[in-house]
Amino acid sequence: MALRPVMVNIKALDAPAIGRFWAEALGWTAYSAGVTTYVGPPGGLVWPDPVALGIDVVPVPGPGTAAKNRVHLDLATTSAAHRTELVERLRGLGATPAHVGQGAVPWTVLADPEGNEFCVLEPRETYRDTGPVAAVVVDCADPRAMAAFWGEALDWTVHEVTDGHASMRSARGTGPYLEFLRTPDVKTVPDRVHLDLLPYPGDDRAAEVARLRALGATGLDIGQGDVPWTCLADPEGHEFCVLAPS
Repeated sequence: MALRPVMVNIKALDAPAIGRFWAEALGWTAYSAGVTTYVGPPGGLVWPDPVALGIDVVPVPGPGTAAKNRVHLDLATTSAAHRTELVERLRGLGATPAHVGQGAVPWTVLADPEGNEFCVLEPRETYRDTGPVAAVVVDCADPRAMAAFWGEALDWTVHEVTDGHASMRSARGTGPYLEFLRTPDVKTVPDRVHLDLLPYPGDDRAAEVARLRALGATGLDIGQGDVPWTCLADPEGHEFCVLAPS
């Protein structure tokens, strides 16, 4: 039994607008079939996508806080010129510079129009075949512990584990990495960005949730009410959802 990440969930006051921002930022397509706005690769929205993680922008009634999200996206670039062009284009779409204590670094930290931070990386060989999203990055206190939990939770392959950083990727060797970065700050408020996980066809969601709880996940009540998915938190309190395998 194992789960697969299928979407990065972003909360927004104006979900269609933030969906359009991310679609244009990534060169993808935004589609609103109902309340949420789904953003996925061009050529037809296939869910779950066999290569990429989609983005699901969910409307919420309140704005974010001043606290930095502990989950963010890193965007890949292929050259110095590409990075410069992408940063300029993103700013034209409404992104703004973000200061999260990064100091002098070779990447650029921005925020989307509702303040969700993300990074535009300098070219790195590791991310040459990930697509536009290089990694989903999670701030944490203990990357080794996070790798142990998420390595058991998912069917992804763990590539690196150190005291300061851990990373994993789909066993197919496609799509973005999931990375855990040791940071000194602590979680104080719910994130506006989290992962949605999906059981494989034929697997039982309740059994998967029970397995995650045995690994150290805890139940989470964020006012979701009676919904067909389960809200949980990992051992450091990062929210995530287990969707119904329908």
